[in-house]
Amino acid sequence: MELVQPGLGLIFWMTLSFSILLWILAKFAWKPIMKGLKEREDSIDEALNAANAAKEEMKELIFSNEQLLKEAKGERDDILRDARSVKEGIIEEAREKANEEANRIVENAKESIQFEKMAAIHEMKNELASLSIEIAEKILKEELSSKDKHEKLIERLIKEVSKN
Repeated sequence: MELVQPGLGLIFWMTLSFSILLWILAKFAWKPIMKGLKEREDSIDEALNAANAAKEEMKELIFSNEQLLKEAKGERDDILRDARSVKEGIIEEAREKANEEANRIVENAKESIQFEKMAAIHEMKNELASLSIEIAEKILKEELSSKDKHEKLIERLIKEVSKN
């Protein structure tokens, strides 16, 4: 039963040892412990502030990235629009050049055909003239054998020439 009801001496020595322990703790350990706790509290506050600052910075970066993405998409759309217009311009220019070249080729072909036609007509005229002369020579040789036929032929030719 002594443990349940401690004696006066035990209470005195327990109180004295507890007081000495408190004094030693207050003198040597309390300040460093409190300083450590304060430093830990300050470091936690700094870490929380840094985390909040990082969170705000991340929000700003996300917003900035979204803005950059929108700008990049806009620039991409502008570049694609410009590329399409350049493509259409090049196609139109090539089409115009092809039409000009086709027209030039057609004109050259028409000129060539006209030239060949004129050459063929001229050659046919020359051929016809030489054939006509040969036929006329042969006819004249036969018909002009008599003077009477000769005079009739001259009169008939004069009449034909005067009609034309």
